[in-house]
Amino acid sequence: MRVAGLALLWGAAFLWIKLALNSGLTPFQIAFARSALGAAVLLVLTRGAHQRLPRDRGTWGHLVVAAFFCNALPFLLFGIGERTVDSGLAGVLHATTPLWSVLIGTFIGTERGIRPVRLGGLLLGFAGTLVIFAPWQATGLLSGGMLALLGASASYAVGFAYMGSRLAGRGTAPLALSAAQLVAATALAAPAVLVGRTAPVDLDLRAVLAVAVLGICSTGFTFYLSYRLIADEGATSAATVGYLLPVVSVGLGAIVLNEELGLRVIVGATVVLTGVAATRWRKRPSSPSHVADTAGLAAPGK
Repeated sequence: MRVAGLALLWGAAFLWIKLALNSGLTPFQIAFARSALGAAVLLVLTRGAHQRLPRDRGTWGHLVVAAFFCNALPFLLFGIGERTVDSGLAGVLHATTPLWSVLIGTFIGTERGIRPVRLGGLLLGFAGTLVIFAPWQATGLLSGGMLALLGASASYAVGFAYMGSRLAGRGTAPLALSAAQLVAATALAAPAVLVGRTAPVDLDLRAVLAVAVLGICSTGFTFYLSYRLIADEGATSAATVGYLLPVVSVGLGAIVLNEELGLRVIVGATVVLTGVAATRWRKRPSSPSHVADTAGLAAPGK
């Protein structure tokens, strides 16, 4: 249920970003607002749970790095990308996050002994991304906006890996850790607002609601659930939520914004998701203890 809830909250973020952009907000303003609102929500929840933010400099140093790769940078890149790319397609490209996670994990040594099936899934997933881009065609979708979205997905994977190795499971409660990370992200995004500030924005109700839901639901609660998944199941499992996002983002884009996806994008997305599914494949041992563990996981309430 946590994976489904996280996918719904996260997948809807692409719609809220598009609505905020259409209402005149800049990518810099959106990145700052969603970080600040998400931080505010989590700080309230942290106080209500009687938890304290980290106090040591070492943890805060790790939080700044994680906030940059998993919040400030991708938040900005998604806003830049969705200026020219549909929200549904943004969700499709974000589904490459698990592929980047496997690739990065293999490089840094956390994904040991990658098997042929998973390697084939990795190659297949990136081949599907090429099908979506179609750089060999004049009508291909390769553009600065598309590359920004792909960069955001890769940045998330770096952030997940860093969070899993340096922050999660180190004694600090996930709720307090999530709040502290978004506080750091807000501080990182604040200067960008000043640099990217243009003419004053005449905010309408749609812009306010879009940013509010984006910050409160699709940022604050999302990153709390992400930390819980990382602590309980590992970084790659948390990143796997990415392959559920296209269903949500494409559906909302079609229903709310009347977006359409061409046949090539649909085929490419299918190839990407097939590749992601293959990267999740792991050979299961047939020992009695494993059978018992599997039965336990399948039991109600697990």
